[in-house]
Amino acid sequence: MLIVVVAVLARSRHHAVVAPPLGNGCLVRDHAFAVPLSPGQAAIAATIAGVARHRAMPIRAVTIAYATAIQESGLADLPYGDRDSVGVFQQRPSQGWGTRQQILNPIYATNRFFAALAQVPGYQHMLIYQAAQAVQRSADGYAYSQYASQGAAMAAGFYGHVARSVWCWYGSGISGHGRLAAASAQLRRTFGRLAINDPGDPAMQVRVSGPAAGWTVAAWLVTHASMYRIKVVSYDGFSWTAAHSQRGWQPDPRRGRPATRLAVAFG
Repeated sequence: MLIVVVAVLARSRHHAVVAPPLGNGCLVRDHAFAVPLSPGQAAIAATIAGVARHRAMPIRAVTIAYATAIQESGLADLPYGDRDSVGVFQQRPSQGWGTRQQILNPIYATNRFFAALAQVPGYQHMLIYQAAQAVQRSADGYAYSQYASQGAAMAAGFYGHVARSVWCWYGSGISGHGRLAAASAQLRRTFGRLAINDPGDPAMQVRVSGPAAGWTVAAWLVTHASMYRIKVVSYDGFSWTAAHSQRGWQPDPRRGRPATRLAVAFG
């Protein structure tokens, strides 16, 4: 399936790419590429990374998942596909991946993908397209190879190996009451057991094991900001704010918070 996500060369090693101030969009970047995404695509990418964290998958597995999802669905939870294929990875109920309803849940679909990938002997040492094809068994497995570099750039950002590399902007603004309980529940469905505290509505704190895990959670929060009415995400001395979302991550004047805790404020 044709994909609209395009990776472009970044202008420097210091995250100099600036997002357009109008409209809604997201960006993920490593030191070589900047990948523009829609908020919907970015939310699914963040979900894939979150499930990988829950399952303790290596970053190579995340790269394989992204290359597969981009080729199969364009990082969209498609309700249609070839024959009975549906969902992000275009899995087929008739081939035992689950019911149609289950597969249309990106968390479930991603868990099934990683479970199958983990059963492929030596997948971490395979070429990306070979590992993807071992799971998907598609008609043209080599097609996954065209998204290997883009998948690697996305994995570096969404899996927290490059700090502050995922952010979104919402030109239409974020309004309405924050959905703190719903956000907490979905975070736990995605990441598994997370220590989430409610220091005073409408805010929460999320404890993480370290910087990479923290930036994975931060990426999930900013890509889901519109859905859950998230106004501020602060982590490791930097903050993303919905009011100035086009600026990306900025130094937090309250720097000094531990790198094991994210602070989140809701509308």
